[in-house]
Amino acid sequence: MKLLKTIIAATLAAACVLPAQAADKTMSTDIVVLGAGCGGTSASVAAQELGAKEILLEKQGITGGTCKFSEGIMAVESKMQRDWNYGLTKDDAFQRIMRYGHWRGNGRVVRAFVEKTASTIDWMQGNGVKFEKLFSNYPDGLYTWHIYEGRGAGWLAKYQDKFVKNGGTLLLNTPATDLIQGSDGVVRGVIAKNKEGDKITINAKAVIIATGGFGANEAMKKKYLRFPGVDGLAQTGKTGDGIQMAWKAGAAEDGVEVQASYRPGPKGVGTTNQVAASAKQPHLWLNPEGDRFVDETVMLEWPFAGNALERNGGKMWVVYDQATLDYMKNEGIDLGVGVMVPVATKLTKFDSEWDAAEKAGWAKKANTLDELAKMTGMHADVLKKNVAEYNHWADIRHDGLFAKNPKYIRHVNKAPYYAIQLVATSLGTLGGIKIDDKWEVVRKDDSPIKGLYAAGNDAGGMYGDSYDLLMAGSTIAWAVNGGRIAAENAVKYIGLKK
Repeated sequence: MKLLKTIIAATLAAACVLPAQAADKTMSTDIVVLGAGCGGTSASVAAQELGAKEILLEKQGITGGTCKFSEGIMAVESKMQRDWNYGLTKDDAFQRIMRYGHWRGNGRVVRAFVEKTASTIDWMQGNGVKFEKLFSNYPDGLYTWHIYEGRGAGWLAKYQDKFVKNGGTLLLNTPATDLIQGSDGVVRGVIAKNKEGDKITINAKAVIIATGGFGANEAMKKKYLRFPGVDGLAQTGKTGDGIQMAWKAGAAEDGVEVQASYRPGPKGVGTTNQVAASAKQPHLWLNPEGDRFVDETVMLEWPFAGNALERNGGKMWVVYDQATLDYMKNEGIDLGVGVMVPVATKLTKFDSEWDAAEKAGWAKKANTLDELAKMTGMHADVLKKNVAEYNHWADIRHDGLFAKNPKYIRHVNKAPYYAIQLVATSLGTLGGIKIDDKWEVVRKDDSPIKGLYAAGNDAGGMYGDSYDLLMAGSTIAWAVNGGRIAAENAVKYIGLKK
């Protein structure tokens, strides 16, 4: 009900925005922001608080993007953490991020990001955002995840309502198509087009790009990503428009090959589905032929799970038996699915959701392994060999193949047997435009393109070769803090003094 109310609030806020323009028109403003997700919304409000007049363009008919489904945001040395006597320092967080990415990230950019995170929690609270708790995404993890009430949809509605009430212009169904760039290389606005196809010329002193990456652009995915065939979650409209405009203006590439590999799941199935949750566990994972390929506890850090699954073609079967299902129903699941299906949730809805899953083809149930092999397409001899080996590891409480924690090794020997098909998934791409520590867009020689900034998933520099889940909430933090930093520097650039 709470989420429904926030969505309704967001819809009401959208009703207050200006309708798409009826004819070709020229507008003028201090700053134009492209994209009304986490990064663009944060940038818009931050710049407005500093006295800037702004126009916020959103390609879709509703704001928020992937951000509205988010659960929390990462921060280090926040007041919430200090009150909890949690001791992770900014220095430690910085080193962890850089070492995780093998120092392929931009050190100065990452440092500026980490330094900003604590003040951003204060800023959000000052704007009416309420936080429920600190959390980690995995056992014995780092408590950097600040869980906010109402998910992302809640605070986005607050921010966008404030932006419009304070005089900001929000145009829906109005994507930017080109940057306005002078012969001197300075960016001075954008060309946009509304739903009716009318051209809108927006003259501005600075432009902030935050269009959410290119997770819905198949051509770009095939060209740049190591594994383009993932199931992209909530990627509608993310076609790399902002990235391509920046490149056309002379921007260098950065981090264009990185995507946010998410926990594997059944294709197109909601997060709270309990049949799906039963498989997002460290049970026996088998490739389409029936071979085990990974220590299944990588689901604790699902970018690892995504990497391993992508290496095996992007599809797998998760196999368990009736005894394991009874355990999940009566004792609860070992691994939570974010905060939406917490650790120890008892799968009391499994039976009521099973028929739909089976009918859809991604859930199978059989009385023998031979029958299960026939249903799934796995080779019967390979399946039985791997199950026998796995049961041996369960007998001796030691995984002699992948050294899996024996706590999570359960026998597969009590019929009926279950197989759930999971596919590689992604929360989107994580780079494209090279920026400096002011979030200015830069060329290959690191010289800034004056008047142009980028934030969120359009901006590279945070990640190395893989999405980093060490500190949960980092992608949302990257967008929100980047939006703030870009806005503050854009306001300085245009010479505003509040």
